[in-house]
Amino acid sequence: MMSSVTGYMTLEAREIDLTILEIDGAPEGIVYITDPHIQATNIDHVQAVIAEINRLEPSLVLIGGDFVTGEEEDFALQGVWGLLDVPTYAVLGNHDYRVGTNGTTGLERTLATRASTTLTTDYYDVSALNDGSADTAFAEELIATLEENGVHVLRNEYVRITLEDQEIVIVGVDDGWAGMADPPAVPDTDAFTVYLIHEPSCRADWDADLILSGHTHGGQFLLPVIKQLNDRGSIELAGLFDADGRTPTYISRGICSADLAGVDLRFNCQPEIVLINPTDEQLLALEEPIDPIRVINKT
Repeated sequence: MMSSVTGYMTLEAREIDLTILEIDGAPEGIVYITDPHIQATNIDHVQAVIAEINRLEPSLVLIGGDFVTGEEEDFALQGVWGLLDVPTYAVLGNHDYRVGTNGTTGLERTLATRASTTLTTDYYDVSALNDGSADTAFAEELIATLEENGVHVLRNEYVRITLEDQEIVIVGVDDGWAGMADPPAVPDTDAFTVYLIHEPSCRADWDADLILSGHTHGGQFLLPVIKQLNDRGSIELAGLFDADGRTPTYISRGICSADLAGVDLRFNCQPEIVLINPTDEQLLALEEPIDPIRVINKT
């Protein structure tokens, strides 16, 4: 019985949902992914994700951090991002700084975030989390590899780009758990503005059209009672949260998982690619999804 359950959870970790997200005013055809946690045991899965992204021919790819597990001796596997053939922007996550990468240290960071940070737009301060534990040399080497492979890492900075005659402002906030988050001042603009930040618990209610984050893996093992709490907004693990007039935030389930003994496992919580405002051409492509891609709709 146990082996069959484990087998099912292993299979689910390799079946990818393609979530369609309709956001008023956003440029068409943007793909968002997060939490690849690339290692030898899942590189084929990541390659399949990249193949599907390329098949969709997006206007832009955004990545929400945690490129690594934090146990790497080199970053050779990160060369896979060179297969993407569209502009790509990203932020780093806690694993990319080797901070809070296991249950004990993750809980410590969660509690410290609640107790020692200020997360308002007027005064944003996570410096108490910058306690010297972040491996900045590791992160710098990772960034160099990502940049060599076409991934532009934003560290408390923003860029303005034009997609099909529509301007978009992409604001990248560095990792909160590492104490590196220091949101930049962004000029007032009518352009669609999206913030990337890895941990949703480290976001503020920024003056933006959309915030994209990850980190949670959607809960990874989403038992019915947890799903109900998430759907009611009592906890925030996965999906779109925009209650009480707050800046809409989409928390992705990610494309890979925190592994157990080298095996990715999920339950009721499949990995996902997020497609924002698909084009007509992308919708046609989605009429014939390829294995192991499963298309779902979500507003």
